[in-house]
Amino acid sequence: MTAFAMSTFWISAATTLWLGVLTSISPCPLATNVAAVSYVARSVSRPRFILLAGLLYSLGRAIAYVAIAALVVKSLLSIPHLSLLLQTYVNQLLGPVLILAGMFLVGLLRLPRVGVFAGARITESLAQDFGGSFLLGALFALSFCPMSAALFFGSLIPLAISSQSSILLPALYGLGTALPVIAFAVLTASGARSISGLFDRLISLEAWARRLTGALFLSIGIYFSWIYLIEGG
Repeated sequence: MTAFAMSTFWISAATTLWLGVLTSISPCPLATNVAAVSYVARSVSRPRFILLAGLLYSLGRAIAYVAIAALVVKSLLSIPHLSLLLQTYVNQLLGPVLILAGMFLVGLLRLPRVGVFAGARITESLAQDFGGSFLLGALFALSFCPMSAALFFGSLIPLAISSQSSILLPALYGLGTALPVIAFAVLTASGARSISGLFDRLISLEAWARRLTGALFLSIGIYFSWIYLIEGG
C-alpha cells in the first residue's frame, strides 16, 4: 500500500470513528441510549452491574451496525459488474453522495423516519437482564432515525466501499457509537447527579458538530465532484 493510500485509509478510519460518535450523540439515538441505560440502572442495584449492562448494550448496538454494514458492503462488492463499476467510478460517485450527506447534516434536506420502533414496554422488558441489554442495543441499532440513516447509509457505506473495507471501517463506526453510551453508563454507575445537564450539553454539542461535519462533507463533495466529474469529464 502506497503512502498516499495509507494516509487516505487512516483519514477514512478517523472519519468513520467520528461518524459513529456523532450518530450516538444525535438527538434520537441519544434519547434511546439514555432511556436504555436508565432502565438498566433501575433494574440492577450494583454499580458494576450497571456498567456491565451498559457495555453489553453498547456491544449489541455496535455488532448490529457492523453486521448491517458488512452485509451491504460485501454484497455490493461481491457482484462482479457492480463491484467493477464501484471500484472504477467510486471517486466520481463519492462527490455527489458526500454533497447529499452534507446537505442533510446541515439541515438542507429531510428524510422520513425508517426502521423498527421499540416502545417503553419492550425497553423495560429487555433491560431486566444482561442478555436483554445486548438484544436491546441490537434492536435500537435497527431503529434508524433520519440522522442516523444519513450518517450510516450516506457516509459510512460509501467510505467503506471506497476503501473496500467491509469489516474494519464498520467496526470503527460501531466503536464510535459505543463510546458515548459507555461514558454515560460509567456516569450512571458512579451515581453522577448531573446526567440531565450532560444530556443538554451533548444535544448542544451535537448540533454544532453535525453542522461542522456537514460543511466539511459539502466541501469535500464539491471538491471531488469538481476534480472527477467536471475537470475529469
